Amino acid sequence: MPIITKVSSQKRPGRYNIFLDGKYAFSASEQTVAEYVLLKGQELTPEKIAEVKQYDADAKATNLASRYLNYEPRTVFEVLQYLQQHQVDDEPAQNAVAQLTEMGFLDDQKYVELTIRQNLRIGTDGPLSLTQKLLKKGVDPELIQVGLDEIADEEWQDAGMRVLKSMKSKVGKLAQRELERKMRTKLISHGFSSALAGEIIASLDLEQNDEEQLEALRKQGVKAYKRFRRLPESERQAKMRNYLFTHGFSSSEIDAFLAGKIIPLDELAEY
Repeated sequence: MPIITKVSSQKRPGRYNIFLDGKYAFSASEQTVAEYVLLKGQELTPEKIAEVKQYDADAKATNLASRYLNYEPRTVFEVLQYLQQHQVDDEPAQNAVAQLTEMGFLDDQKYVELTIRQNLRIGTDGPLSLTQKLLKKGVDPELIQVGLDEIADEEWQDAGMRVLKSMKSKVGKLAQRELERKMRTKLISHGFSSALAGEIIASLDLEQNDEEQLEALRKQGVKAYKRFRRLPESERQAKMRNYLFTHGFSSSEIDAFLAGKIIPLDELAEY
């Protein structure tokens, strides 16, 4: 039966070399040495040696994963990836994840809930964007759906408002219909459904008064004129009409502008 003939410290703090019958056999952490009382003169069966090595590999993986979790919450998938990147074999990696899960340090369902709540408090992601981000972190789709089902539609409004914060200054610069269209597009790009985007926009009360709508028409009309002023008149009128229509103005508003009722046509070049 092999006997420990020497236990020497490595240059790496907390690691030791174990010699059996005068020959190097394996290395172990200080935790493993203490757990199995690996001292000179101790006999080790082949089975015990295998047990010590497995314990050491598991402890190393668990300690490595624990340090990784100290920085911020992680998913099971992220921890397994991290351990793989650090050349930890699959068995000790799985054992580490099992132990940390049992201890409550790893819980994908709680991770989903935390991520959603944090986003509702300070983030700008809608449900669809959050789903994609969580899927990339290896979370089970069913766990994600369970977390999202706990959130009422109105709870997403603060996140939606943060998405639209910079667009509120556009009131009076864009037609109301165009502003709402741009807001909807932006919300959808952040992962809000069309229906949820509509609810958020409706809560903003973007109803513009006549003066604000008129000012938006002036601004966009001047832009259209400057863009197409070198074209022949008939073509310029058609291009301006299409431009203003696609920017959310009604036919009557466009007719009024092109007729010079908003800005006299001979003054447009002065703007």
